Parts: sequence; C-alpha cells; structure tokens
Amino acid sequence: MAQGEVLEFEEYVRSRQEALLRSARRLVPDPVDAQDLLQTALVRTYGRWETIEDKRLADAYLRRVMINTRTEWWRARKLEEVPTEQLPEACVDDSTEQHADRALLMDVLKVLAPKQRSVVVLRHWEQMSTDETAAALGMSAGTVKSTLHRALARLREELEARERDARALEREERERCAA
Repeated sequence: MAQGEVLEFEEYVRSRQEALLRSARRLVPDPVDAQDLLQTALVRTYGRWETIEDKRLADAYLRRVMINTRTEWWRARKLEEVPTEQLPEACVDDSTEQHADRALLMDVLKVLAPKQRSVVVLRHWEQMSTDETAAALGMSAGTVKSTLHRALARLREELEARERDARALEREERERCAA
C-alpha cells in the first residue's frame, strides 16, 4: 500500500472513529467487544483499502465487515449458559429513564438472530433506507422488509412478556408484604 493511501486511511479513521464505534456498539452489547469489533474491522479494511474505489462507500464497507465479523464471532462462541432454578434480579445502575430504556433495548435486542439485529440496527439506529440496508447487508429490499417485520414482532413479544413478568413480580411482592 502506498504511503498516500496509508495516510488517507488514517485520516478516514480519525474523522469517522466515533460514528464507527457507535455502529459497532449497536451490533454488540458489550462496549469492550464493540471496540474489539471495530479494531478487527479496521484491520481487515486496511488490507483492502486500495481496492475500495469510491471512498464515500467506506462506511458501508466497514459496517459490512463489522457485521460479518460479529457473525463469525457469534458462530464461534461457546455457550456459557448455566441452568439455575432462580434467575438473578435484573438491575439497572443508572437511575435515569433514558439510560434504563437504552439498557432495556440493548438487552431485548439480544433475543434477535444476528441477521435480524443487523437489519433493525441499520434501519432504525443508523436510519438507513431499505435499499441502503439491503446493499449494506447484501440482500434484497424485500428480504430486509420481511426480516425487519419479523424482528419487530419478536421485539414486541419480548417486551410484552417482560412487562407481564414485571407485573407478576410486583403482585407477588405486594402479597408477600401483606402476609
């Protein structure tokens, strides 16, 4: 890679670093994993930088690399779930509603398959159009629409189930205190 292209890549990373980290953060719930995801995507993109003819598409290219990398990690993960009789209490450290809502949303997104999560993140967080999302993910616009429809239905179901569980816990707590 020529010295000019190295400097061009470095300048691109400096100017887009925060936006790219936000994109990575939306793809994986853990902030440290998001940083690792972005770094891995940048390393992979650096090796291919000279082949990206239209540098205006670099963000889309990097997002695609991040999505593919996240999918690779997801497929290679080890399941570390341990069945227990009693679930730990969910706790949100920050007391403001905005942070609580964001934490809930990030938690709820975990129920989606990686493909569904990618579509939801790109369409709603990144506010990409259906066609832009389709191009970024390498699928048809119809697939994006149907995947988004199923993902949003799944998110609604999960939120409703959590609401029902919360009401049931409150009821049990009131009954326990009254006894």
